[in-house]
Amino acid sequence: MAFVAADTNEARNAQVRLAHRYGNTPIDQADAIVALGGDGFLLETLHRTLNRCVPVYGMNRGSVGFLLNEFGEEGLVDRVARAQQVTLHPLRMIAVRENGERVEGLAINEVSLLRQTRQAAKLRIIVDGVIRLPELICDGCLVATPAGSTAYNLSAHGPILPLGSSILALTPISAFRPRRWRGALLPQSARIVFEVLECAKRPVSAVGDFTEVREVVRVEIHEDRDVSLTLLFDPEHNLEERILKEQFAP
Repeated sequence: MAFVAADTNEARNAQVRLAHRYGNTPIDQADAIVALGGDGFLLETLHRTLNRCVPVYGMNRGSVGFLLNEFGEEGLVDRVARAQQVTLHPLRMIAVRENGERVEGLAINEVSLLRQTRQAAKLRIIVDGVIRLPELICDGCLVATPAGSTAYNLSAHGPILPLGSSILALTPISAFRPRRWRGALLPQSARIVFEVLECAKRPVSAVGDFTEVREVVRVEIHEDRDVSLTLLFDPEHNLEERILKEQFAP
């Protein structure tokens, strides 16, 4: 196992103790990576290991820890060995800026379009080549995966998606017109395009996890099935059960 930690005292101290107890294999030689921190650090670890296809077992040394297992130093080898695997496919974002530059990024949780100034964004939404919404005036809009549906998507009043649902959530952020539009559920095979209207007057940025692109005019989003990420969860606290429980949370 390789132990990696967020840049906090709590996470670093846990890393030292666990490495002393179990050893600390280099990441490029490890059979599993144990990430110590919060949800953000777990996503960062997954991005760092995209080309290795090594499973990641997260333990919470942060705040929320929705994607993480409970922290514990005892019997860690057995816990990792019997953990259940969840395979995730990230969203690929292809953003085109006003100057024609193309920027690509991968997002495990969601891709968000956000207004950059006091002016509301004005977007056109195209799904699989068909204009589904000619004009959306809003603070922004996002496309979320099932794994990310309990994060920003839920805060924007989007639906929670069961892990095996094969669905993406298309959720507006503070929609002004059409006022009654609350978003849509799309198949995971969908290819979504946002076109930014009046981009000079109403500049928009696109964010996919750790990739932010400002002054975009067009953003294409689709699930990249060629990229696979593996998360490990204790059987009694698997991700599917957590997402289900979140739907009944008070």
